[in-house]
Amino acid sequence: MTLQPVTVVLVLLILLLLSAIKVLREYERAVVFRLGRLVGARGPGIFLLIPFVDRMVKVSLRTIALDIPPQDVITKDNVSIKVNAVLYFRVIDPAKAVVMVEDYLYATSQLAQTTLRSILGQVELDDLLAEREKLNHQLQTIIDSQTEPWGIKVSLVEVKHIDLPQEMQRAMAKQAEAERERRAKVIHANGEYQAAKTLAKAAEIMAVHPQSLQLRYLQTLSEIATENNSTIIFPLPLDLIKPFLKSLPAEEPAR
Repeated sequence: MTLQPVTVVLVLLILLLLSAIKVLREYERAVVFRLGRLVGARGPGIFLLIPFVDRMVKVSLRTIALDIPPQDVITKDNVSIKVNAVLYFRVIDPAKAVVMVEDYLYATSQLAQTTLRSILGQVELDDLLAEREKLNHQLQTIIDSQTEPWGIKVSLVEVKHIDLPQEMQRAMAKQAEAERERRAKVIHANGEYQAAKTLAKAAEIMAVHPQSLQLRYLQTLSEIATENNSTIIFPLPLDLIKPFLKSLPAEEPAR
């Protein structure tokens, strides 16, 4: 049984129509070239291509997390370290991402690596450790400005890990220990100073009001009697019994 020519033609037309129908997801775009010339971007949803005439390159618009491998960096104060980071970017102009650069993923990765080494090599190690947020913003601004002609938007750059040499780690540990000891000594000295000021004020009050000294004396005796069971001989100040001596009647002189 042979197929009729009309049937063959219909089958070919159906196959051509099916090959011309394209469906893209919401986060996808198709950059269409017609006989080698850029037509534009298509999608999302369903659209048609002219068979054997149109060619398309599919591009994703989702944010891509690109891991930057560890880079050897020599800081401004001549410390050799290894630094890795992560780069978040997405395509905002599919036509530019396809036409302006051969492989935008590879190009962005190489640009991020060279920029990371360049920027971190201009700062000292202490600034790199203390001002990481500032450096992240600086890296994001520079890389984003250079990828803008490619239709790529860099939204975030994060330095993940800084690998320090063993000698530098030991030196930083000693520095941190010395800093903690300094703070402890300062806190102890401040405590002694405040205690001395309080005692000086108490001495001034007792000098103005001698009765407070007598009350403190009696309180000390009470505390000693409560805490210790042994017999303690404690000298009694004359000022404490002077009021009682004044209240006694004066003795008459002997005749």
